[in-house]
Amino acid sequence: MVRLQKFLAQAGIASRRASETIIREGRVEVNGREVTKQGIKIDPIADVISVDGQMIQPLRHHYVAVHKPRGVLCTRKDERKRTILGDLLPPDWDLKPVGRLDRDSEGLIFATNDGEFALRVTHPRYEVTKVYEVEVEGKVSHQVLRLFTKGVEHHAMMLRAKKASLVSSNRSRSVVKMELTEGKNREIRRMFATQNMKVIRLVRAQIGNVKLGELPAGKWRTLTKTEIESLKRTK
Repeated sequence: MVRLQKFLAQAGIASRRASETIIREGRVEVNGREVTKQGIKIDPIADVISVDGQMIQPLRHHYVAVHKPRGVLCTRKDERKRTILGDLLPPDWDLKPVGRLDRDSEGLIFATNDGEFALRVTHPRYEVTKVYEVEVEGKVSHQVLRLFTKGVEHHAMMLRAKKASLVSSNRSRSVVKMELTEGKNREIRRMFATQNMKVIRLVRAQIGNVKLGELPAGKWRTLTKTEIESLKRTK
């Protein structure tokens, strides 16, 4: 059982608040009866819902994991006709990227038509961990990594990693594993910029319990029921 306004929002009729207005205006019928009361619950399978005389079908939710290649944009449209994430996905599903990876970054990103799932994965209050493998020019010291976990300021914004560890290092390059929960715009690149260090390659390897694994670049797979439930259960 779900609230009527939530059902309408999930079916793509309007936002939840706008759906409340549609109900209040008497435009919604449940099993042939006009409903104007807010908060009533319906069975999306058994009940027949209509708006302005048109029957509403429940929206089928899709959840996919994508291996975003470098150069692909995490946006719905691009005026310059560059490759966007949606170009890698079934067009009739109309999926939105969950969060972002900047154009020069690669790795795991989700796409879905379930707004509540997207909020669960991206909002800092749910603390879903994202794991990155970062290749950097120069030798990264343990002191720098400790500084990242304490927090560094960049353009009046505090940036902080949950964890940061050195995978390998030599005089010319270092590989660092970083865990974040906030996902601010270009956060990792900005953190290294505070130390005058350039990121060569940035790959997101994991979100929550879901790993990139052997998924080839440019390909996608459907998330399993267990993976979806684990992400919805966070915090």
